[in-house]
Amino acid sequence: MPQETYRVIQWMTGDVGQAGLRHFIDSPVYQLAAVLVHNKDKVGCDAGELAGTAPVGLAATDDVEAVIATDADCVFYTPVIMDVDTVCRLLESGKNVVTTSGFFHPTEQFREPGERIRAACRTGGVSFHAGGIHPGYAGDLLPLTLVRLASRVDRIELYEIVNVLSDAPLDHIAWMGFGKDKDAFVSEPTLLGLGVPFFAQSMHAVADGLGVTIDEVTAAEVRAATATADIAHPDGVLPRGTVAAQHHEWTAWSLGRPLIVYHAIYLVGRGEQLEPPWDWGSTRYRLILHGDPATELTLQGLVQPDGAMVHPGYTWTAMGAVNAIPDVCDAAPGWLTHLDLGLVQPRGLVRRSPGARDIGEWP
Repeated sequence: MPQETYRVIQWMTGDVGQAGLRHFIDSPVYQLAAVLVHNKDKVGCDAGELAGTAPVGLAATDDVEAVIATDADCVFYTPVIMDVDTVCRLLESGKNVVTTSGFFHPTEQFREPGERIRAACRTGGVSFHAGGIHPGYAGDLLPLTLVRLASRVDRIELYEIVNVLSDAPLDHIAWMGFGKDKDAFVSEPTLLGLGVPFFAQSMHAVADGLGVTIDEVTAAEVRAATATADIAHPDGVLPRGTVAAQHHEWTAWSLGRPLIVYHAIYLVGRGEQLEPPWDWGSTRYRLILHGDPATELTLQGLVQPDGAMVHPGYTWTAMGAVNAIPDVCDAAPGWLTHLDLGLVQPRGLVRRSPGARDIGEWP
């Protein structure tokens, strides 16, 4: 059926940006207007090459001014850290911005840059929205969907469990402090710990959706397990006795009790490879609703009949935001949270796949 199309700009092409780029190239809903890259080796490369698809006839550029001047409906902005000045320029130029980089829900800690984003939306007559997987979906949209089935909510717990060796880039081993002395690790700032203000945005979204107020967000002491023997990985070895697993815990308090608890558990080893012998199982999101009725929901990748399973984390992250683009572009100007958008209605997802059978070929 005929459907409206949206001109989009892909801003950066890391793991999340590449997932978005592949979708824009394949989907009939989007027309790729420009691709902005940071790595000089990517400048001039065809967008299809960067996405791992056939060439599409559009070369990537690092010319920020030229991209900002490009006519487009929306920018999919995917750097790890948001540059608020750049996002405001994009908004002021009349382009909607959908991002995975932060500002998922208003909190006091981000009040000043949040006001700048709102002002830029008013100037450009456009909208801003942030989404992803966590923050941006598993810790906010998923709980708010699940609580619709509840008669009473006592506490919401989300476990993010990631096997780093199989389901994350290997550079996370160094970034996240694996291989460090345990005492040094638990006493120093951690990568996940630095992200607490952004996870807190998801907590506030859940609380606002439930009609209550968060009094404070607290962090428990980081727990770590050490390797019982050397653990080999493609980039080297994690030495025996060093950190091979970590468990972070953050709690949002409301009405004098813990209302929302996030657990972030990242592991290089498991079971007998660890001391203590943690075994959290496969990479997944485990959502537990304590209340009436007590309920559990699990989100994880699907193992195919041949036993293969590529963890879909980066695709989840990209599409959690990308699928909101039509609704964001069609909405009234402003900073649009999940609560503002309501039920997003993705477009262009149902389409013929390569090698799909005709109706007469189905059994």
